[in-house]
Amino acid sequence: MECVLFIGIQASGKSTFYKEQFFNSHIRINLDMLKTRHREDIYIAASIQAKQPFVVDNTNPGAEDRKKYIEAAKRGRFKVIGYYFEPDFAESVKRNELRAGAAKIPEIGIKSVLKKLTPPGADEGFDELYKVTSQNGKFIVTEL
Repeated sequence: MECVLFIGIQASGKSTFYKEQFFNSHIRINLDMLKTRHREDIYIAASIQAKQPFVVDNTNPGAEDRKKYIEAAKRGRFKVIGYYFEPDFAESVKRNELRAGAAKIPEIGIKSVLKKLTPPGADEGFDELYKVTSQNGKFIVTEL
C-alpha cells in the first residue's frame, strides 16, 4: 500500500508523470479536479480504508502542506513516497502556455508556488524520496 506525494510547481510535469508511471496502479487525487478539500479528504480516507494505492497530484510546496497526507497515510500503514519535481520556471511557463481554459495558470500563480517551494526531507515521514527532472521530454528519476 502506497501513498505517493508529488511536490512541484504547476506545469512541472506532475500529471504527465502520473499518467506514465502510476495510471494503472494508483488512484489520482487532485484538488484541481475535485475542487474542494472536503472532497479530497473523502477520497484520501476511502483510499486508505480500501487499502488502495493513491497519488496526491497537487503542488504540495511546503512541509506543512504535505503533513496531513503523510500523517493520514502513516495511520493507515501506507508506505509514503515523495517525488520532488525540480523546478524549472522557464520550462513550466512554456508548458503552461500550451494549456487552455482553466488549466492555464496565471504566471503569477506559478511564481507564488515557486516562492513557497521547499524540497522535502526524510524527517517529514517519507519512506522514500526521489527527485524528478525533465530532459528532452523524458523524466529522469534519482534518489533524493
